[in-house]
Amino acid sequence: MIFHVVLQKGESGWIVVECPALPGCISQGKDEEEALDNIKEAITAWLWAEDQKAAKAMKPKRRSQAIVVAV
Repeated sequence: MIFHVVLQKGESGWIVVECPALPGCISQGKDEEEALDNIKEAITAWLWAEDQKAAKAMKPKRRSQAIVVAV
């Protein structure tokens, strides 16, 4: 998957990076490279957490089966 991110220099001098498509998905790094590595981890964790919430909310149905799909 591809996500757009926004980089900004924070007051502390660190690079703050946000993924607007995923509300609250923000990270930072000492430099641009570290910030981008960190937001990749944050995006993965954000998506995993949302999937876990959805999985818990699914009610078992008689004729349906939940299947995991990797992208």
